[in-house]
Amino acid sequence: MSSSPMRSFHGVPAEERLHWRSFLVKLGTDNLKGAKNEELFVASHKSVYIVYTMLGDVCVYVVGKDEYDELALAEVIFVITSSVKDVCGKTPTERLFLDKYGKICVCLDEIVWKGMLENTEKDRIRRLIRLKPPTEV
Repeated sequence: MSSSPMRSFHGVPAEERLHWRSFLVKLGTDNLKGAKNEELFVASHKSVYIVYTMLGDVCVYVVGKDEYDELALAEVIFVITSSVKDVCGKTPTERLFLDKYGKICVCLDEIVWKGMLENTEKDRIRRLIRLKPPTEV
């Protein structure tokens, strides 16, 4: 599977990041091959929930615990995939995703800030990223 995973590790100690990255890549490799675009998958590992999907050529994983259970994460992943498609203008190829990476990161910062869910309203996210100076995109 030659897809680009989106990576952000809020609150995960540096020594655990490699473990999590390896685990998520294996999870995706085992389950996402042949998956329909934006079909959601759910797993749990070390007392956390994982919701993941394929968006074009890109694997998207959302991990949470406590109040961020699989239902909350499904809402978050929907907002993320919708925002990525908006930024790219369509379902992204790996190349298109990398070309738009800066603006995608700005969107992600509006959705999740320091590990906490901030915004789930697509229109509000669109307005907020327009307020960012072009040098930050």
